[in-house]
Amino acid sequence: MALKSKREGELSRFNFSCFPNLKIFSIVNTSLSGHFHHNWCTFKAQIPLLSNNNLTGIIPPEIGRLSNLNRLDFSLNKLVGTIPSTIGHLSKLISLDLSDNNFIGLIPSEIRNLQSLTRLYLQHNSLTGNIPSQLGEIHARQSLHIDLSHNHLSGTIPKSLQTVYYIDLSYNNLEGEIPIGLQSQGQQQFSGNKGLCGLVDKGFSACHQKKVSPFLKILLPITTFLTILFFGFLILLKCKDEKPKPETRTTKVGDVFSIWNYDGKIAFEDMIEATQDFDIKYCIGTGGYGSVYKAQLPNGRVVALKKFHSLETKESTFLNSFQNEAHVLSKLRHRNVIKLYGFCFHKKCMFLIYEYMERGSLFCVLRNNNEAIELDWSRRVNIVKNIAHALSYLHHDCIPSIVHRDLSSNNILLNSELEAFVADFGLARLLHPDSSNRTILVGTYGYIAPELAYTMVVTEKCDVYSFGVVALEVLMGRHPGELLSSLSSSPNQNMMLIDLLDPRLPCLADTIVVQDIALISRIAFACLSSKPKSRPTMHRVSHEFLGRKTSLAKPFHEISISEMRNQNIYAIGESED
Repeated sequence: MALKSKREGELSRFNFSCFPNLKIFSIVNTSLSGHFHHNWCTFKAQIPLLSNNNLTGIIPPEIGRLSNLNRLDFSLNKLVGTIPSTIGHLSKLISLDLSDNNFIGLIPSEIRNLQSLTRLYLQHNSLTGNIPSQLGEIHARQSLHIDLSHNHLSGTIPKSLQTVYYIDLSYNNLEGEIPIGLQSQGQQQFSGNKGLCGLVDKGFSACHQKKVSPFLKILLPITTFLTILFFGFLILLKCKDEKPKPETRTTKVGDVFSIWNYDGKIAFEDMIEATQDFDIKYCIGTGGYGSVYKAQLPNGRVVALKKFHSLETKESTFLNSFQNEAHVLSKLRHRNVIKLYGFCFHKKCMFLIYEYMERGSLFCVLRNNNEAIELDWSRRVNIVKNIAHALSYLHHDCIPSIVHRDLSSNNILLNSELEAFVADFGLARLLHPDSSNRTILVGTYGYIAPELAYTMVVTEKCDVYSFGVVALEVLMGRHPGELLSSLSSSPNQNMMLIDLLDPRLPCLADTIVVQDIALISRIAFACLSSKPKSRPTMHRVSHEFLGRKTSLAKPFHEISISEMRNQNIYAIGESED
């Protein structure tokens, strides 16, 4: 049983004992206020969703008695106090989101008891102290996403966290060397910490070990204190003879970003200056909704700016697309999903600011011979895996589920390491279980699931089909349009799998890569099934990529496409719905 409400009022009015079979308690994006009442102890649901409300007060220690909880989302409220250590008693918890509140104090080390935890979001609070090394003891750490950004955490980063799948520690007071295992995740997750350092070739500041004598350790603080005291005394004398003047502060009205950005004060005029009023020399791409520019922020960070066409900002379709992408991206936190830094809703134009991807789109890379050759088989295998993990997160770890609806090689971006990121969420759709989820036919021709043409009902399986097209495109080096047409017209043809591979790359030699490519091919054909229920879920696909490699039953060059398709139907394509 699920209880969903848009009701305004006090949380304490709910008598949870009246709902013994409650599974999901969801009240989000309302004006629900108040604090947690004593009757909270009678709560029996597994998933309480209370994000984006006006809840106040503390989380009571009694929350540890709610042993049935497996997901907990109190984000975007006004909760205060410390995070209770009893939260460590929720042994079934797989997702904990307390972000965007006013929590203070330490992160409880008891979180290490949450051995099934895969999502820990505590960003945008006022947490202090060290990061508990016990977080690295969570059994699910290899799939664990941690976001502790925008707090006041100090000390060093524990080495025990270097096996965590994704971590964001930006904008804290951390210092010392970043563990080697985390440096490959990129600079952005560690920006805003003036004391962190790492390998220079990874883009971090070099670590310099300075030996300070015991004498200086004592003398420096004393000297600093006396200097501050002296100048403070001089300022006090000067201010005695002056009348205080009212402070006038100029603000840039209506133009300030309203989602995360680097210093909180970037405004419309800053972006005008960074792009010289959107000069064409800064333009790095165009699309149906607008143009993308490369811009350097005042702090030196390079970002991508997606500016919507000025005439289209007046049309509701484009306005909805803008608001949709801003809303969706602001909620997503995954290593392979493009990160939104901010947006501006200006009377003259609208634009999004998101992380800059140095290598551009997968579509362009595959169509440039030199870049396509640089994209060797190992990198192509990783790209397909990156996309699968991102879609699995959107479909199965977000509540409600998110369907991209426009997955194509144009909307897969590559960073300097040629890692893949799913981007462009202008057509994304939130799936609500109590809705028909009907839609107009949208997306990129050649990637749209065939059932959308006659059912107009959007499901996760629409993205699964698009993923199958992109996966084959990565292996073939071109869009598989002709192949898809020939398969539907002559399904029994005996074309060999090796003949499909991009001829610009050398022959396959590495045994592991051969097994990966065979697996990708088998999964891709399963995803392209004309029957949506016969396609695997992205959770199943992601799990397949994380599983143990199995040796091929016959040499790779002897495997035919028809064999792959038959294996798909029985080995991969079983529905999980």
